[in-house]
Amino acid sequence: MNRLTSSRDELLKLLGQGAGIVERRQTLPILANVLIEHTVQSTLFTTSDMEIQIRLQAGEAVQAGAEDGAVTVNMRKLLDILRAAAAGTVTLEWAEGKMIVRAGKSRFSLQTLPAEDFPLVRAATDFSDQVLRLPQKLLKRLLGLTHFAMAQHDIRYYLNGMLWVAEGRQMHLVATDGHRMTLATAALETAVERREIILPRKTVLELSRLLVDEDEAMIDISLASNQARLSMDNLEFTSKLIEGKFPDYQRVVPKGHRNMLLVERTTLQSALQRVAILTNDKFKGVRVNLEPGLLRLTSINAEQEEAQEEIDIDYGGDSIEIGFNIAYLIDALANMPTEQVRLELQDGNSSALFTMPDEPNFKYVVMPMRI
Repeated sequence: MNRLTSSRDELLKLLGQGAGIVERRQTLPILANVLIEHTVQSTLFTTSDMEIQIRLQAGEAVQAGAEDGAVTVNMRKLLDILRAAAAGTVTLEWAEGKMIVRAGKSRFSLQTLPAEDFPLVRAATDFSDQVLRLPQKLLKRLLGLTHFAMAQHDIRYYLNGMLWVAEGRQMHLVATDGHRMTLATAALETAVERREIILPRKTVLELSRLLVDEDEAMIDISLASNQARLSMDNLEFTSKLIEGKFPDYQRVVPKGHRNMLLVERTTLQSALQRVAILTNDKFKGVRVNLEPGLLRLTSINAEQEEAQEEIDIDYGGDSIEIGFNIAYLIDALANMPTEQVRLELQDGNSSALFTMPDEPNFKYVVMPMRI
C-alpha cells in the first residue's frame, strides 16, 4: 500500500494552489482529479485541464512511504475533506482503486483512477534559452491593472486573453475587448530579444491568484512557440498560448489630447456607481459633460428615468459632451489603486485616455459610445 503523511494545513495549502484550474464539469472524468506522484526523494501534485497544467513540489513536511507510487483522486472531494478535518496529521493510503484518508478519528474512503491515464500537458521542445525574470509582486500588480479589459467568449479568439510583449529590458501587458484597452509595462532584470505571446484568459486569472505579494519572490518565464512555462518557488505553471494577430496597441493609445483634468478616483467612482442605478443591462450609457470647473454625469433609461451627478473640478479646457459605457469606467476605477486619476480628452468623438499620476507605465483607453 502506498502512503503519504502530512500536516493538514500543509497539504491544504499545496492542493489549494493547484485547484483553480480543475473544472467541476469535465469531458474526461480524470481531469477532475489531482495526480499524486511520490518517491522517497520527492512528492509531486499535478492538476490539468489539457490547456493549463500546474505541478507542485511538496516540501519536507509531506512524508512519503518507502514504496514509490502514483495515483489520481478527485480534487474537490479531497479538498473538502481536508477543510473539514481537524488540524493535525493527515494520512493518505491507496491501493486497488481506493484511497483511505485518515485525519484524527475521521476516516474517508475515495475512489481513485490510474495515474497512467492522467493527460499531462506535453512540454514544448523549442523553449528559448532566454528567461524573463521579474518580481511576483510587480507582475501581480500589473495583472491587476490590466486583466479586466480582456474579452470573454469573443469570436475574435485572440482577444480572449492578454498580450505580453518582451523587448529589451521591458515587458508590456496589453488587454482589450475591442471597446477598451489597458496597457502596463514592467521592467525586466536582463535585456531580451523581442518575443510576443497571447496568454489565455483563464491562465491570466489563475496566475493572478497564484502570485504572491512579497518583495523577494521572483518568477521566471520561459517561452516556446505555442507554450509558456512560469516557475516560482515550488510551483511550475505551464500554459498553451493563443495563436493569432493581436491588434496594434501602440496605434490605439491616443496622443496629443489638449484637454486634461485630475479628479479624485473615489469621488468619481462613487458618482458613477450612483448614476449606474438607473441604467439597465441592455444600455449602459452615461453622458459626460465637461466644462470649466464642472464634471456632470447623466444616465437615462428606457423608462425615461434620469440620474445626474455633478463634481466640482479644477478644469479650464474646452466644453465637451461625450458618452461612455459606464461599466467600462467603473471597472477601470475599481482596479486603479491611486487617489487621483488623470483624464485626457480631445473632443466628443475621440477615445479617452485614463492614467495615474504616479504610474507612468499604465494607460487605459476607452472608446466613446453614442448616447
